[in-house]
Amino acid sequence: MLRTITVGLDGSLESRAAAEWAAREAELRDLPLKIVHVWEPVPEPMAQAPLLGAETQQHWTERIPREAAEGISLRHPGVEVITEQLSGHPGDVLAEAGKSAELLVLGSRGFGGIGGFMLGSVGLSAVAHADRPVVLVRALEVAADEHEPDPVGIPSAATPFLPVVLGLDVEHPDEALIEFAFDAAERRATSLRVVHGWNPPPYYAYGTPANPALHEALALSDAEALAEALRPWRQKYPDVEVVEESRYGSAALHVVDACREASLVVVGRRVRHSPFGAHIGHVTHAVLHHSTAPVAVVPHS
Repeated sequence: MLRTITVGLDGSLESRAAAEWAAREAELRDLPLKIVHVWEPVPEPMAQAPLLGAETQQHWTERIPREAAEGISLRHPGVEVITEQLSGHPGDVLAEAGKSAELLVLGSRGFGGIGGFMLGSVGLSAVAHADRPVVLVRALEVAADEHEPDPVGIPSAATPFLPVVLGLDVEHPDEALIEFAFDAAERRATSLRVVHGWNPPPYYAYGTPANPALHEALALSDAEALAEALRPWRQKYPDVEVVEESRYGSAALHVVDACREASLVVVGRRVRHSPFGAHIGHVTHAVLHHSTAPVAVVPHS
């Protein structure tokens, strides 16, 4: 089956920013870009209203993706662009569409001036249920945001990419998650910053006097575990410079802090077959709500 970079488009500023990011990613991966517009059918009595008649429905189901595709083709002439109109609940339809994609890309409104994502029900549903990686892109995101400032301090798409950041749990270092991050860094010809947060086991943390030697030993042990998890990937991707950061404290806070200087942030979502629904995880949840860079959520077992 033909793999694509698939983006959900509804005409909003955030979805248009996502489409532009997806086009740039399609260039990096030499893959087609599929623009998916999901039309959620309205009840029959409402469909008869003048403002929701056939002409309005045709506008939303045909004009928006067509115009977006035309614009992207002009700005990214080397990218093959495909459009598709689907009907149903957007979260479910986009998660299903993502099954045949290398990546599913979605837009999200930002939290005003403080950064981060306002993850609505559609984005949350797609992230929580997609079988393939999902990338969230903030409204007004532009190519220059992913690059280092130029010599006068202005962001520029002509400068090198900022690092790719990977949030990694060394107790469960999933291969799909690590490979995604290394591959993203290699394609961008940039470094990979791997961030891990650690805390002492409960039996050390409670009822034990402060012990600098013990703290140092635990820190060294955790740093060695991080290095061991990355060793085979360093060998597989020798051209990727890797910066390892094993830091004491909250993993969520450390990864969020690293997001401020990243072209892409990569985090995982453990797939759980639970009757109570899908879960994102507290680190990924925190990153999605506070990252100022695009975030890739990679599902893994």
